[in-house]
Amino acid sequence: MTHGFRTDTHAPYYNEERTWRDSLGQYALLPLRIFLGVTFIYAGLDKLTDSAFMKSSGSGSIGDMMRSVRDSSAIPALVDLSLKNPVGFGYAIAFGELAVGIGTLLGILARLAALGGALISLSLWLTVSWASDPYYYGNDLAYLMAWLPLVLAGASAFSVDAALRARRRQRAGGYR
Repeated sequence: MTHGFRTDTHAPYYNEERTWRDSLGQYALLPLRIFLGVTFIYAGLDKLTDSAFMKSSGSGSIGDMMRSVRDSSAIPALVDLSLKNPVGFGYAIAFGELAVGIGTLLGILARLAALGGALISLSLWLTVSWASDPYYYGNDLAYLMAWLPLVLAGASAFSVDAALRARRRQRAGGYR
């Protein structure tokens, strides 16, 4: 009896040609990587260039935003921690978003960058967007879920990580 599906779980790459499906698979996360990288770079730069945001109080400031979400957040203690130094917290978030965005876009320590993006999104979801009703109106949860495939897979194409892997493989004689 013949079945219409393949039972092997991996494509044999050593000394064999890749199929178009194998080649296409390595590019599957590239659009997500570009979107998240550009978005986080933009978010970090937006915070750093917004003079109202980097203040402990006032309209549009990080301090006022954190005070307004304190009672509705899932972890008020996390908000209290940020309120001890709201400007420092704002700079930490902005520089964290920049580092995550650059690492993701260029594929430098891509899994670590994606983990950083997931942690930023998780903390924002548990604080700023927690009170969104229904829950899917809060975009931080969607960002958290978008980071997870990159945490698991890393950057397989057009990345510094992939170039370094190829170089190590070449030095090792073609083996993984």
